[in-house]
Amino acid sequence: MYAFGIINLEDPMTDVPTEIFRILDAAGNRTREGLRVIEDFVRFELNDGHFSQILKEHRHKLTLIISELPACSLLAARDTLCDVGTTISTPAEYVRTSSADVVAAAFKRVQEALRTLEEYSKVVNQRLSPQFEQLRYQLYTTEKAVLRTNSARKQFEEIRLYLLVTASECKNGFETVVKEALDAGVRIIQSREKSLTDREWVSRARTLRKWTSAAGALLIINDRPDIATVVQADGVHLGQDEFSVQDARSVIGPDRLVGVSTHSIEQARQAVLHGADYLGVGPTFPSNTKSFTEFPGLHFVREVAAEIQLPWFAIGGINGNNISEVTNAGAERIAVSSAICHSPTPGESTRQMLTLSGIR
Repeated sequence: MYAFGIINLEDPMTDVPTEIFRILDAAGNRTREGLRVIEDFVRFELNDGHFSQILKEHRHKLTLIISELPACSLLAARDTLCDVGTTISTPAEYVRTSSADVVAAAFKRVQEALRTLEEYSKVVNQRLSPQFEQLRYQLYTTEKAVLRTNSARKQFEEIRLYLLVTASECKNGFETVVKEALDAGVRIIQSREKSLTDREWVSRARTLRKWTSAAGALLIINDRPDIATVVQADGVHLGQDEFSVQDARSVIGPDRLVGVSTHSIEQARQAVLHGADYLGVGPTFPSNTKSFTEFPGLHFVREVAAEIQLPWFAIGGINGNNISEVTNAGAERIAVSSAICHSPTPGESTRQMLTLSGIR
């Protein structure tokens, strides 16, 4: 038995019971092991450089915090042979149906171990507890981003061509363009209307909802989570100056998609951590439908391709003449507007884009 008293911060290791170091040693080992399981998943299965860097930083931070505990005391307190917990298990611990199950369980294991470190480190050195706490909070964000990326990759696995539609830009008629594009293989359409009243846009979006539902395609509403909710669209797409991901979700709920336009690698990284389901990456080239003063171009496409595995679509001025440059830069998904909407034969143009991009 031992009593808890006021800790002497000038000599925080004095009279700390061996059992406390035993707890801290076990929790530290669990945290390291769990982080490595997660890191192996994002590195070897997701092949995600962004997450791999984040997990490496988590491990480094953990090492720095634990280094302030006396290593000799932690090792001396370790008693694996007499640990009663090594012989206790439940059948559920051995059931994992996928690598996603493995990594989800590892995140929980790490967070639980960090909470143990946070609480029991107070007995040894009160300065360490807030550091363990902050690392735990960071892991919550990482968990959300990693698991959402994994699920989004499955949802977007067969979706490679994204069509942005403004009715006034459809040279061959709104209905003709949309239906021919859907028949030709488009599986996600964004409604982008800047000149309509809200009622007019809602009416048009409801028509799009019928057409996309019949074709098994997704419908996304540009900038307006309220309209996306009203017409029961599949999601909303946000610019850098529009709603935040969090604010959009407060309107559309947790299950609809949120896409985010990004114009730099820093914006792309932040959108991933904020919980986006997919990204727009660009503008790649000057566009006929939207004006930009700067073009991150193919360099940005290469940056995102090198490190981010959340589904993303290269966007901005992409057409049949330059699409090979985009796919050669690493893009596996593309978003277009005028290349199909301005075409006199939108169905044929859709098929051409699918073929030239290597998607089909």
